[in-house]
Amino acid sequence: MGRAEPASDGAVVRAVLAGDVEQFAAEDAIQDALIRAFDQLRHCREPDRFAGWFFLILRNRCFAERRRGFREARPLEDSQEVATSVDGPDGAVERIERRRALERALLVLTPEQREVLVLKHVEGLPYEEIAQLTGATVASLKMRMHRAYDRLRDELEEHR
Repeated sequence: MGRAEPASDGAVVRAVLAGDVEQFAAEDAIQDALIRAFDQLRHCREPDRFAGWFFLILRNRCFAERRRGFREARPLEDSQEVATSVDGPDGAVERIERRRALERALLVLTPEQREVLVLKHVEGLPYEEIAQLTGATVASLKMRMHRAYDRLRDELEEHR
């Protein structure tokens, strides 16, 4: 079966009116990003680059919504992973625990550190492209990444 095409705006509106409020999840992230941008406007260092600054807030909110969706679905996935693991239930449980520890450690990073880490290692973008998206220099992105690694290592060692 092929992947379904995204629903039209009209289809989404009709679905929400029929009670499927989950169709509005992306809109929740947008509204939350707008509120956060308003609350943090004093931190916008370059007002002429507001669109880029806002885009970063919006992207972070979308990542947060996606993570929330993964967390809500995880218990079933984790139990399936344990049941079907090649290296047995013990190895699967250890992997799940390591993944959860990493997720908790990621929460201690600053938004800037988390952003560069996600863009580099999850999205697979090169530093040059991340620099274009964020307006930061490649050198500052590498420094953020270095600090993120240090902070993650410290956090993971602390919780062993």
